[in-house]
Amino acid sequence: MYKIIIDSCGELTEELKADGHFVNVALEMEVNGYRVVDDETFNQKDFLKRVKESPVGPKSSCPSPECYKEQFLGDAKRIYIVTLSKELSGSYNSAQLAKQLFEEEYGEGTKQIYIFNSRSASVGETLIGMKVQECETAGMSFEETVEQTEAYIAGQNTYFVLETLETLRKNGRLSNLKAFVANALNIKPVMGATPDGLICQLGQARGMHKALKKMVEEMLSGLKEPERKVLAISHCNCPERAHEVKEEVERSVRFQKIVVVDTAGISSMYANDGGVIMAV
Repeated sequence: MYKIIIDSCGELTEELKADGHFVNVALEMEVNGYRVVDDETFNQKDFLKRVKESPVGPKSSCPSPECYKEQFLGDAKRIYIVTLSKELSGSYNSAQLAKQLFEEEYGEGTKQIYIFNSRSASVGETLIGMKVQECETAGMSFEETVEQTEAYIAGQNTYFVLETLETLRKNGRLSNLKAFVANALNIKPVMGATPDGLICQLGQARGMHKALKKMVEEMLSGLKEPERKVLAISHCNCPERAHEVKEEVERSVRFQKIVVVDTAGISSMYANDGGVIMAV
């Protein structure tokens, strides 16, 4: 029996929530002194309102090692953890410490535990969890599943377009970004992830509609064998934009499957109202 643990930056579809093998471990957020847990109690509408009204940027904190360690208990003998890029969050290190504490208490070899650094976020993490399940369903060993999933991560790409980069800027997530553009000009940067899991700028366009189109073009330019892949799109309170992206993609290629979800707490915090994220 296996278990796939994804920190709460990775959105779970209703299908995955009902599957029985997937579970989220919650990060927490703070908006002007108000604490929010990124779990099933998360209220996106209220959170976005608080962020908009707050004079200071929201902050986040990763799950504690104890939160991860609790999820290692139970019948599952093979445990896979998927975390936010370790370049952007302490979630990966927290999971590593949880594994160490668990093995010190229960002994090494009691369970097979592996932690994947997603080098991504949001639905990038979701797709990694889905890849793990694909390998498990195919009857692969623990080692084969890890190897295949790490290879998948190496070839995965994440893209996003946001209404504003302010939260990322205030939280120091854009330290390597070379070009900032003025909101007054309505220029929207098309962003992506580097192979190391840092944030980079891929391009830009005037206005959200053109930026979303540019994001799709960036994705298609490096795409191979789409019919064998799953594309995931997450949006922060803007289903019409996610639908626009999906239609733009479907005009050009056919994927094995396209998954669309609303952002959970952490992704909502960084994407802000109107942001769209895409991973493949």
